[in-house]
Amino acid sequence: MRRQNFGTKSRKPVVLGIVLGLFLSFIYCGNDLFLQFESPKPSQSFGTTGSGHIQNAKRLPTNGPNFETYSRFGAALGRNSVHQKVRKVVLESYANIYKTNNELRFVYGETGWPWGGDFYPHKTHKNGMSVDFMVPVLKKGKPDTLPHAFWEAWAYKLEFDKEGKLEDYVIDFDAIVIHLNALAKSAEQNGLQIRRVIFAPDLQKTLKKAKGGKALLRKLNFSKGESWVRHDDHYHVDFK
Repeated sequence: MRRQNFGTKSRKPVVLGIVLGLFLSFIYCGNDLFLQFESPKPSQSFGTTGSGHIQNAKRLPTNGPNFETYSRFGAALGRNSVHQKVRKVVLESYANIYKTNNELRFVYGETGWPWGGDFYPHKTHKNGMSVDFMVPVLKKGKPDTLPHAFWEAWAYKLEFDKEGKLEDYVIDFDAIVIHLNALAKSAEQNGLQIRRVIFAPDLQKTLKKAKGGKALLRKLNFSKGESWVRHDDHYHVDFK
């Protein structure tokens, strides 16, 4: 009579459960865990956003009172790493906005690898000085965040019309003005500048109509032509 090994069979679901639990924990808590073990060495950027790298990049936090990452998985992998001064500027701007407009909600997108270099599918983001910001939106007239599930490429596949509308969502152009002004002010205070903002040219026309939009477009260097992908669901900011 052949002896059956019931012990091995019964252990398989347990092992699979442990592996799944560890994977989900990595997705949910990985970025926060890696932040605790970050090197204290200062960041150093080399080259350009299109051809460069970085040493000792710093991760952005997963979330805060008025912001969150585009993807906990992407953040756990380190796709939210920037130069330490850029991180300070991003976080300071969110904090300053919260003091005066605490109803607004923001989502930051991809930034770059901890070591920089090629960052598929982006053509830049190579030296820790680039940040994508998903457009702030209104839903039924109230501040909201874009749906950023993985099947929508974490919001990168969404398509707005020329007026900034997508189903129940409308781009909050006033909030974009507030955010970019806060970024520019914090950058100046920390020895940086906004080198350029890439945003869909057709949506810049609507941005111009927002409160403070004309002044913002004069102050910052916005892209004039079409990019290789339409920047409508996010605006790309390069610092220098």
